[in-house]
Amino acid sequence: MLSIGAFAQVGQVTHRQLRHWDAAGLLVPTHVDEFTGYRTYDPSQLERLHRIVALRELGFGLDDIALMLKQGVDVAQMEELLTSRRDRVEEEHRLATARLVDVEHRLRLIERKLIMPTIEIVRKPLPALRLAARSGTVQEQPQIASIVGPAFDAVAQIIGEECGALDVAVASYDEAEGGIRVVAGYGYAGEAQPGLEIVELPAVPEAFVGVHLGSMDTIHESWAAVHGEIIAKGFIPDGPCRENYLRAEGDDQSDWVTELQQPVRRA
Repeated sequence: MLSIGAFAQVGQVTHRQLRHWDAAGLLVPTHVDEFTGYRTYDPSQLERLHRIVALRELGFGLDDIALMLKQGVDVAQMEELLTSRRDRVEEEHRLATARLVDVEHRLRLIERKLIMPTIEIVRKPLPALRLAARSGTVQEQPQIASIVGPAFDAVAQIIGEECGALDVAVASYDEAEGGIRVVAGYGYAGEAQPGLEIVELPAVPEAFVGVHLGSMDTIHESWAAVHGEIIAKGFIPDGPCRENYLRAEGDDQSDWVTELQQPVRRA
């Protein structure tokens, strides 16, 4: 038999948690002294303790845990639940990291008093473009990367063997109900295929266009310069913006070249 202190130490929980689970009927001590209230546990109860802790970590409430334990949760089910939770935690961590990067970017802009980088910005029309693409909607800016990279990879897996199929890589971003609609794919004249979306980007009579050199980590600064120029010239954005990845090979982004395209109209 184990005292409540020893049981808590072995199970890596607190006395308070054990008392709370006892009161809820989840993990009742093997014996409670009727005079002192001193609780003791059998070592075999550690398995149940670990299941309770695991289910709590997965976000289940005590009532749900009680029902699941009553119905029985085997090792395979626990492993599946924990794996799913691990995947969610990893995604939350990735998103939190992206949010932190976005905050740091905005702080740098504030510290620089919105002095934008010097890039060449021109006005020109944009041709219509037919894409073999994948799309998705995200709720906030830092989530965009979770759509773009996998979309390009998925489309390339389907059409990558066709000559010239990956020459024109474009992502388009538009306001949508519930967030930002992201489309990413390659210029494509072929037939529709399973796993592909055929997206028609219309011709645009006038757009402000700038070229961003280097890492995607600083592309927001170039976009800020483009939008600053748009406002300064008496225009406003009019339609989805586009990024045309002129050179984007390899993990080293120092030599990447991205054309930023924002359709506009007079304010």
